[in-house]
Amino acid sequence: MLDMLRRARLGRVNVAFGTDTGVSPHGMNGREAELWVEAGYTPAEVIRAATVGAAEHLQLSAVVGALRPGMSADIIAVAGDPTANISLLRDVRFVMVRGAVAKP
Repeated sequence: MLDMLRRARLGRVNVAFGTDTGVSPHGMNGREAELWVEAGYTPAEVIRAATVGAAEHLQLSAVVGALRPGMSADIIAVAGDPTANISLLRDVRFVMVRGAVAKP
C-alpha cells in the first residue's frame, strides 16, 4: 500500500481517501491516515483527500465534501490539530452525521 501511495503522489494522481476494497478493516481510518503520511502526504493532504477529494471523485462535490450552507456534512472532532498530528484521527471524540450527534 505504501509503495502504491508513494507512486501515486509522485505521479500527482488524485487519490480519494477511504475505500470498501477490504485492504484496511473498517474503523481503521486513523491508521490509514498515518500510512498516507508515511507514504509522503502531508496531514492536510490526507484530510483533503478524505473530504473534498472523495466528493470530487464521486462527483458529489455540490452536495458533500465541504462545510458550507446547504451541504450535507458528517463532522468529527478530535482533541487537537490533526494537520499537526495525523494520529489524533485514531481517537475521534465527537461525531455528527447529517446534523445529528452520533457520538457526543
